[in-house]
Amino acid sequence: MKKTFLLFFILFIAVSYGQDKIFVATKLDSTALVADNFMGYDQFGFYYSIKNNVLSKRKKDESFEYKNISLGRPTKIDVQNPLKIMLFYENFNTIILLDNQLSETQKINLSENDVPIMATATGIASQNRLWIYNSLTQQIGLFDYLKNVFQSITPSISGSIKYYQSDFNTFQWIDNNLNWYSCDVFGKISSLGKVAFFDQIQIASNQYIIFLKEGKLYVQDLKNKTISPIENVEKSFKNFYYKDQILSIFTNQGISNYKISIP
Repeated sequence: MKKTFLLFFILFIAVSYGQDKIFVATKLDSTALVADNFMGYDQFGFYYSIKNNVLSKRKKDESFEYKNISLGRPTKIDVQNPLKIMLFYENFNTIILLDNQLSETQKINLSENDVPIMATATGIASQNRLWIYNSLTQQIGLFDYLKNVFQSITPSISGSIKYYQSDFNTFQWIDNNLNWYSCDVFGKISSLGKVAFFDQIQIASNQYIIFLKEGKLYVQDLKNKTISPIENVEKSFKNFYYKDQILSIFTNQGISNYKISIP
């Protein structure tokens, strides 16, 4: 079954896309890290990771930790704003906001909201708001965490979310049929194309994605319909993270950072 699926994946690439380019990564440095998962880094050079349900923020000799015994392991961690870090605990329908020292500033139990909410996707948005996908209505909305007000901004979305990623102004998701969509803060939904089969994935821009399949990293250009391999990176790793032309590979030994030029 696995060989059949791999053959289908290779044929999909060969028929649907070109492969006339190879992305060669240049190794910059390595950092030792013992963790279960690497979550990314911020503009101040702090690395975020999870080990035994504890969120750690580290840089050289400076470190902070956050653990919530009653909620357990967070489902999603958003570190795009180092002054307002978001932890989402899907099993408890709860969001925790932390400051830059990982001290808890706000706990939001969405089950107590006046508007019924069952969140399955969340993220930091602009203007003191959070992105929320409400599975009860299958709508994307914005939650003002200062006023405790939630507003849906889209009609119901067909299909389920396989992967999602957000920034201050957009919420992007890939559904189970591998269709890629983007929604802005006004509720406008755009279709960005169809992505390749993946084991792990990260959206690099509105045109490019990086994905892992069968232990190999690729860059998919949806505008020009190409899928290109990434060479000169670790062959075995737990997960990867891409930001500002830096590809970070997390292995059992730590983090290896590579320079890679994706337009």
